[in-house]
Amino acid sequence: MKKTMKTSCIVLASLVMTLSANAQFSYGAKKKTTPAKTTQDTVITKPVAKPVTNNTVVAAPTVSDVKPTKNIDTTVVGGFNANNKRSLRNGYAFFSETNSRKGVKERLPLPYENLREEDALFSEFVWEEIDAREKINRTFMYQSYDENGDQRFFAVLLRAIEKDGVVPFSTADDRFTTPLSLDEVNASLKGSLDTQLVQNVLDPNVYDTSIIYNTNLAPNPDSIYTFRLKEQWIFDSKTSRMYSRIIGIAPIAAIQIGNKVVKRPLFWVYYPELRTSLAKAEVYNPRNISSRITWEELFESRYFNGYVVKSTLDNYNDKMLNALFKDPIKRLQEGDKIKQKIFDFEQDRWVY
Repeated sequence: MKKTMKTSCIVLASLVMTLSANAQFSYGAKKKTTPAKTTQDTVITKPVAKPVTNNTVVAAPTVSDVKPTKNIDTTVVGGFNANNKRSLRNGYAFFSETNSRKGVKERLPLPYENLREEDALFSEFVWEEIDAREKINRTFMYQSYDENGDQRFFAVLLRAIEKDGVVPFSTADDRFTTPLSLDEVNASLKGSLDTQLVQNVLDPNVYDTSIIYNTNLAPNPDSIYTFRLKEQWIFDSKTSRMYSRIIGIAPIAAIQIGNKVVKRPLFWVYYPELRTSLAKAEVYNPRNISSRITWEELFESRYFNGYVVKSTLDNYNDKMLNALFKDPIKRLQEGDKIKQKIFDFEQDRWVY
């Protein structure tokens, strides 16, 4: 046993000496290095472009066949000019032997009395406004459709302009100096013009032009409830009577701009030219639908209530009452004074 252990120790000692000798031999030897590459050894080749021959065809840029279009909005805000369908059956339970309802279309206004300027002992111009929100004036805003179309008074004015050829005038003054076309009247109902560029669907590089109306400044149909009248009051010395003759009518729209309501006259209509159209349009009667008068009879009989907004009596600066009196109560009182002065002039001509 001792002999075997002794032999193992000798073998282990010889193995350690062998490993130590190999380590010393490896430390003294030089490492083998590879030579570094230089720029002269590396050759970079670039592709050479081939020359373009005369036979090569270069494609031209494509030209789009799409042309820009121009679209104009032709709708009317409020539906005043909407087409009205006629009834295909008799809408009444009774029948007429004289066909009186169709005779309304043939009515003519009653002729005026002849007034001479030489017989006018007294004459003044008065501007009044009719507020359709008052109960007596509610017929001006009768929202219904019949065989004659929209029954609102403003729609009656538009039909007179469109179908009867009544000429509207600009509101720059009230002397009927600048006539307007039907398109200009319809444009005043839409607001202000606005132009937009819209990208074409077929070609994104083409932009179409769309002319639209900014309806924020367009009047609401229910906001046209005020109508201004220009009248002349004349006392005829020949008949000793005071006459009231309407010269013109102007619808006024109340437009909401921010927190303020701005009243804007739309156009003027010369009343003597309008009488023929008004004589063919009936007024709503809330008490008896079978007993209706025409708009011409309503104005001539003065079946309305109006308040004075301007007159030529003691008005040296030619201003409206709202410019002279800021208090609305004082404006109404001043308007009543003007009416009373005209009434007193007629009564003072009589001797009892």
